[in-house]
Amino acid sequence: MKNKTLIAHLAVLIVNLIYSGNYFIAKGIMPTYLSPNFFILLRIGGAFSLFWIIKFFIKETIHKKDYWRIALCGLFGISMNQLLFFQGLSITSAVDASIIMTSTPILVSIFSFLILKNPFTINKVVGITLGLAGAIYLIVLGSKETTTESSLLGNLLVLGNASSYSVYLVLVKPLMSKYKPITVITWVFSFGLLYTLPFGLAAFDESSFNFGWDIVLGIIYVVLFTTFFAYLLNIYGLSILPPTAVSAYIYLQPVFAMIIGIIIAYNQDTATGITFEKMAATLLIFVGVYLVGRSRR
Repeated sequence: MKNKTLIAHLAVLIVNLIYSGNYFIAKGIMPTYLSPNFFILLRIGGAFSLFWIIKFFIKETIHKKDYWRIALCGLFGISMNQLLFFQGLSITSAVDASIIMTSTPILVSIFSFLILKNPFTINKVVGITLGLAGAIYLIVLGSKETTTESSLLGNLLVLGNASSYSVYLVLVKPLMSKYKPITVITWVFSFGLLYTLPFGLAAFDESSFNFGWDIVLGIIYVVLFTTFFAYLLNIYGLSILPPTAVSAYIYLQPVFAMIIGIIIAYNQDTATGITFEKMAATLLIFVGVYLVGRSRR
């Protein structure tokens, strides 16, 4: 059991390493070469195909009474989550997006209370208040900056993505005790593709397909690693770990993202968008996550 728990933690850690690189790779593709919504359709459609290839060799049937939950997971965890994230990332900075996503563990606690009726404690209330204050402060900063790519609307969209993903983590957990991870994630992506299809097709004409192999490799990274492997590893982690533990790993993303941003800025002699105010907002969120986690222990 200890080995399974260790492997689950390692899987979730790898997921967040993959996501940290995705902020910059996806940012370099949108909206210059691909519109966010069409890129999402490629991302979900590609992963959907790969999941069904694996699922073909695994015979497991979903009970009819569970399809409503899977349908909601597809909406919050795939379609709404990714549409909001890519739209937000396309108009704000990668560093801002990675910091705002650290509010996910706090949002998971809120939705766990609303959906699963998990009780609140003093530490949770204080932690949630501080964490949300940090996220709101960062979003407001996006409306005032003119020297970086920060954007108020973009930051709000990323916060909406974090909220949607938090609902997904809470909703999908009960399914993990009943079915194999690959069965769950395959059907979740099936519903997610269904919801995303009209948005992606409508944005086809907004994309420019005049790009080189570097952009092609970036698209492959987003489809294969950020979507297929990341969701597969994440769903495996959720089958062993509680959603609050899985979501807590997300606060490593801004650390990795800032390191990647500094390396890119150093090589290209450009600004990273990292400021003292953003570091202060990050600290508020981290303290909030710590208090929420301490309350749970």
